[in-house]
Amino acid sequence: MSVVFYIADYTKPEDAEKVVSLLDAYAQDPMGGGEPLSDYARESLPQAMLETPGAFSVIGELDGKPVALANCFHALSTFACRPLVNIHDLAVVGDVRGRGVSQGLLAAVEEHARKSRCCKVTLEVLTGNVAALAAYKKFGFVPYKMDDEFGEAVFLHKSIG
Repeated sequence: MSVVFYIADYTKPEDAEKVVSLLDAYAQDPMGGGEPLSDYARESLPQAMLETPGAFSVIGELDGKPVALANCFHALSTFACRPLVNIHDLAVVGDVRGRGVSQGLLAAVEEHARKSRCCKVTLEVLTGNVAALAAYKKFGFVPYKMDDEFGEAVFLHKSIG
């Protein structure tokens, strides 16, 4: 199995459609919330990503069929005073799950981050998503902590709209 990974070009309709369809498949998965993307998100996402500084998506294709997606954003690590990449969405769809595609997808993101002179790659994951946690740990991700006394960082959110 040979999956090809590349950075999406949001101005190309075929790449824009792949980003939307892969994200929609992920959104409909229980680990993505179990609901399809809204019509607004489906129509507006590629342009919004294009207009967001530092946004990029990595698409993985197997035999020309899109099977994996990572939506990522460059940010700044203030302590290191260097850029970082946050993986906001990571999805492997269909029957290719469990076949190592996530490792290739993560490697493609890391390669882009290294070329951008980033100091790290970050992501968040649900504690109940055992398969994803195992994949991330296998790739070398660890919980973030500065000192054992203060414990690990926790990802929080507050909806405002």
